[in-house]
Amino acid sequence: MKRRSFLKGTLAGSTVAIAASAGLLAPSQVLAAWPKAAFEAKNIQDAIKGVAGTDATVASADIKIKAPDIAENGAVVPVTVSSTIAGAESIAIVIAKNGTPLAANFKLSSLAKGYVSTRVKMGKTSDVIAVVKAGGKVYSAKKEVKVTIGGCGG
Repeated sequence: MKRRSFLKGTLAGSTVAIAASAGLLAPSQVLAAWPKAAFEAKNIQDAIKGVAGTDATVASADIKIKAPDIAENGAVVPVTVSSTIAGAESIAIVIAKNGTPLAANFKLSSLAKGYVSTRVKMGKTSDVIAVVKAGGKVYSAKKEVKVTIGGCGG
């Protein structure tokens, strides 16, 4: 190990330790909120209600889902959701036929673009539903993804 790398690492670690002990880095500020009931929901309506407060959604063409038409492996399915709806507060990804439908939930800051990209597990061929909460309203879009090899226990 080079001396310069060692000193940089030591300095960075010391800075974080001092900030944490001074109360500048509180764990409550660092940890994300987790909607436990929504992630444990067994049906689509309960999952959406858990993240958006209501299960009533309006279909929107302003939400685009980029996912493969056919996923060769359900264990790793890339999904990208983009929204041009102004003031997007959160984006959730729901997989209709999974045992627990809510696959991901992203809270967005007021300055963030309505764009998320992740990989999800899919047990079988199903609709991928994107749910965007903006301005107190809940919007959705869906796309069917065919799965050839199951990822959720398949």
